[in-house]
Amino acid sequence: MKKFKPERYTTVSPYLIVSNCAGTIKFLQNVFGATLLRSFTDADGRLMHAEVRLDDTVIMLADSTPEWPPIPSYVHVYVDDVDSIYSSAIQFGATSVQQPVKKQDEDKRGGVKDIGGTTWWIATRIGP
Repeated sequence: MKKFKPERYTTVSPYLIVSNCAGTIKFLQNVFGATLLRSFTDADGRLMHAEVRLDDTVIMLADSTPEWPPIPSYVHVYVDDVDSIYSSAIQFGATSVQQPVKKQDEDKRGGVKDIGGTTWWIATRIGP
């Protein structure tokens, strides 16, 4: 079978255009343990393209430009301990969107907004 994508990449990857790509990458590394896979800068140091691995997913990112303005995005991430990750996110400069809470479904879920403008919904499945 012909390989049509890089090894260990999922078929679909979020692509985030953010106002502070380097800050978003640091946030993902510090809060979620993401690993920087690669990044490409232009002559002015702007991140034209970067990729990080978060568990089984590759997230692609770039700094905004006038032609490609930042787009508010919402990304949902399952984590082992929503309360711990939520606290870490706040410690690393995120603002709270919602403290973790269990509602009608099986998940305990909270939300934070990072320095680049992305809202991260974090959840842990805790049962029925």
